[in-house]
Amino acid sequence: MQVWSFANQKGGVGKTTTTVSISGLAAESGMRVLMLDLDPHGSLTSYWGLNSDTCTSSTYTLFEENKTLTNDRIKSLIHSTSVEGLDFIPSSTALATLERQAIGKDGLGLVVSKTAQLMENDYDLVAVDSPPILGVLMINALAACQKLIIPVQTEHLALKGLERMLHTLKMMSRSRKNELEYLIVPTMFDRRTHASITSLRAIKNTYMEEAWPGKIPIDTRLRDASKAGLAPHVFDPNSRGVTAYASLFKYILGERSARQQPPSEITTLERCVG
Repeated sequence: MQVWSFANQKGGVGKTTTTVSISGLAAESGMRVLMLDLDPHGSLTSYWGLNSDTCTSSTYTLFEENKTLTNDRIKSLIHSTSVEGLDFIPSSTALATLERQAIGKDGLGLVVSKTAQLMENDYDLVAVDSPPILGVLMINALAACQKLIIPVQTEHLALKGLERMLHTLKMMSRSRKNELEYLIVPTMFDRRTHASITSLRAIKNTYMEEAWPGKIPIDTRLRDASKAGLAPHVFDPNSRGVTAYASLFKYILGERSARQQPPSEITTLERCVG
């Protein structure tokens, strides 16, 4: 099983849209996907027609019952979607109280990791939609994942949020004792605006190795899919946004495959000669 987390310390950058789009495409490819909504605002929960103000069985339950969690208990929290193989556990506004509760409690930073371990025979991918605030919820998302996707809106203020996010990653890498793989994804690109063009150029030039070569364009069809409560690839498979997300999904899979391949004889020889 893989855990992919979607995070940024700035809101409104397309994080939930990216989570749903990539998760939907993963399910379409045959993967069994479980989405976790860790944001107290519950954007992912609202996307699928539920209200985080009234959800009594939610990701908050994972933290509340951390010490007694079982596979069956987690399954009781899961909701299905209209996409086969794509499920989710909704958010609750009670998640906002976790920071106070975390004081003096052990193990609350690894709840998502524990959840993923308990569900490893049921799903191929856990996709975590995290809040835009550094705290116990984002720490859970970062501690559990093998891949971090950082959506960044192509505008100047969003670049400042990216700097904060990367500073957080450095701190997390020290506590994890290994580097956390991450991919910066430019979102909401509008080719008609100078700000969008210059911001995209800044991302590419500054983060050449870590940035996805493509970009997610502004596309009202993504917003329409959200209003309809449908995964974007189901709502309009030929839209510009879905085409871009499909390219991103293939890139993520390709990057994973490349990292998992053992070095070839030529590469090893070149390393020895060099």
